[in-house]
Amino acid sequence: MTTLLLLAGRSRRFWPLAEKTLWPFMNKSLLSHQMDRLKKGGMEKVIFVGGHHNIEMVHDIFPNVPSIEQEDLDLGMRGALLSALPEIKDDSVCIVSSNDVIESSAYASLIEASKKDGVDGVMLAQKVKKYFPGGYLVTAPDSNGDMKRVAGIVEKPKEGSEPSDLVNIVAHVHNNPEKLLDILEDVSSDRDDAYEVALTKLCKDFNYVALPYEGKWNAVKYPWHVLDITERCLSDLPDEQSIHKSAEVDNTAVVRGKVVIEEGVKIMPHATVQGPCFIGKGTIIGNNCLIRDSIVGDKCVIGYGSEVARCNLHSHVWTHSTYLGDSVIGKNVAFGAGSIAANFRLDEGIISSVVKDEKISTQRNKLGVIVGDNVRIGVNTSFAPGTKIGSGTFVNSAISVTKDVGEKKFITLKDGEIVVKDNNSSIPGIRD
Repeated sequence: MTTLLLLAGRSRRFWPLAEKTLWPFMNKSLLSHQMDRLKKGGMEKVIFVGGHHNIEMVHDIFPNVPSIEQEDLDLGMRGALLSALPEIKDDSVCIVSSNDVIESSAYASLIEASKKDGVDGVMLAQKVKKYFPGGYLVTAPDSNGDMKRVAGIVEKPKEGSEPSDLVNIVAHVHNNPEKLLDILEDVSSDRDDAYEVALTKLCKDFNYVALPYEGKWNAVKYPWHVLDITERCLSDLPDEQSIHKSAEVDNTAVVRGKVVIEEGVKIMPHATVQGPCFIGKGTIIGNNCLIRDSIVGDKCVIGYGSEVARCNLHSHVWTHSTYLGDSVIGKNVAFGAGSIAANFRLDEGIISSVVKDEKISTQRNKLGVIVGDNVRIGVNTSFAPGTKIGSGTFVNSAISVTKDVGEKKFITLKDGEIVVKDNNSSIPGIRD
């Protein structure tokens, strides 16, 4: 069996963060975590299907894994498979989305289920109790043991009109990949759901079954989903603390719970690291700081009196007397003293976000600021819950930012009004 790991998405909904498959979680990219799960689940033969925007970066991490470049990125999953399936010589293929993080046992179960007599394909599905904005399986009355036969897929039905309670997870085995390719070539739809349209047609003539999955599942689509994966990674930390022998932890500092402290870390007097936490190489935790339930990347400086709670900081992030709660911060970002990310609405309601001009629910009642790479933030600046700041942007001092700000902007105050203009200032490089 060949596994096609689909990576060609351009992460547009992941803005202001960059390539989502390469976002680091405890010094390993999301892609690396995915590969670990695939290998452990028995998926030995993996081929990447990427795009021109990320294929070289992926090769830097996995130089020995073969890859196929998707020719037309506008065709989504259909385009990926039109480029990849003609290269597959195996009798079966497993199609996996890099955006769906599942347990390794699920892959092993897919392999086992696909070998049962009369089964032409298997689709992983999770039963949900509340609405999820994804694809739902339409099931037929007959079944194969505990696996229901799939009659089709409805992509993103309106809430209340779901055809079942089974959400499609893109981990599919096709025992007749040539038939899938034939139908994909005939499907004229260039919509996002063209692959699902092809599957629905395939299910009319072939026996596809839904494999129930009750394990952990995280869909990585929007930038705040980084926080879900962060929580999951931290929960998997061993109970025993791991503090590198080169780390310097002051005898008045407190390190409590499941904590990993990497090489060259310095934790200053009276700082507290409350696990689960991961502190990356060369990072400095200043006096009187509190870090809890967070991943802090390499060579960050969490300056005096800062608090970082339930966050993911990429690398080279600088703070000083800063509060960051439930926030995701890109690399090479500096916060001026007294800057605060509000993470809780006054009415304690669910926080919304605008994505591609559409206001959507984050399904979170706590969400701070999400910041791209190479950003500078002035002193005493505050951010409303769920605010997003594009890469290369400067935010001047003493501003309350209540709306998303695009890339390479300069925000300042004039006569009490916020002024947004293009940023023509150079971005300081990463400071080692």
